[in-house]
Amino acid sequence: MEPMKKIGTHNGTFHCDEVLACFLLKQLPEYQDAKIIRTRDPKLLAECDVVVDVGGEFESEKHRYDHHQRSFNETFQSLCPEKRWVTKLSSAGLVYLHFGHRILTQLLEGTAADDQAVQVLYDKLYENFVEEIDAIDNGISQFDGEPRYAMTTNLSARVGHLNPRWNDMDQDTESGFQKAMEMVGKEFRDRLDFYFKSWLPARSLVEEAIRKRTEVDASGEIVVFSKGGCPWKEHLLNLEKELVVEPPIKYVLFADQNGQWRVQCVPDGLNTFENRLSLPEAWRGLRDEKLSTISGIPGCIFVHSGGFIGGNQTKEGALEMARRALKEAAVSNGTNLS
Repeated sequence: MEPMKKIGTHNGTFHCDEVLACFLLKQLPEYQDAKIIRTRDPKLLAECDVVVDVGGEFESEKHRYDHHQRSFNETFQSLCPEKRWVTKLSSAGLVYLHFGHRILTQLLEGTAADDQAVQVLYDKLYENFVEEIDAIDNGISQFDGEPRYAMTTNLSARVGHLNPRWNDMDQDTESGFQKAMEMVGKEFRDRLDFYFKSWLPARSLVEEAIRKRTEVDASGEIVVFSKGGCPWKEHLLNLEKELVVEPPIKYVLFADQNGQWRVQCVPDGLNTFENRLSLPEAWRGLRDEKLSTISGIPGCIFVHSGGFIGGNQTKEGALEMARRALKEAAVSNGTNLS
């Protein structure tokens, strides 16, 4: 029999980055039964098959993934120039960068590392899970200046609370490390499950709508989602860039839970309340018959006072609201949409 594999990391107080790194490694067939050796003894670390967060070395060929040496300034982008993230990597980010595709295929049975779904999820899990852990471990703030409130319930903080308290009689960290790995592993799996079963299908729905946009309206600036309720903004903004969509999409249409239809403005960006093209000023804050009279469109239900969303009893009515809004904007800008 082959000798048991060993994953080395430091002993003492543990942190979220090496906990996640160890969990991720143990998802791979070659390390699933590996023993985790928590030590700072160079001789013991030298006997390990892979070492994370300790040892003062980053050499992927030797499976050494430490980030504490003064010479280390690697980011996702520096190691993979096609990626955009420039947060300094921790041991978690290093392991994810080198093994992430294989890890995802292990956790998502029936997928291959080169599947498009795996490629998309690989980026998503780094940006919305691992990067935060990299940044916190390396002491990188989200923004400049004094924060307005403290963030104490993130995953890194919850891992930290599983360490013994400074004044506990028992300072053994082994049981806490195991609890931390279970907690971090569960959250990673849960997040992956959500992205795979909910977030990714929404991307497919949005992409289909974008590709069919000229069938909805010749302008190409209105899309209709076949199902309502899906998270669409991030997908639409990303897919527009990937598919080189011109002109930018202005409105999305979808059915609400009551079977009525909504027309919603596409925002300028993911984290802004500014719209590319708000619904007409004259419609805002009006409802029902008064709105239908002003707009000349039957079945109107409302337009929000902020002009970012409106409703109609029918799909045809909501589509006419979007078309009319485009036409009024064109007239005010001196262009012709006829």
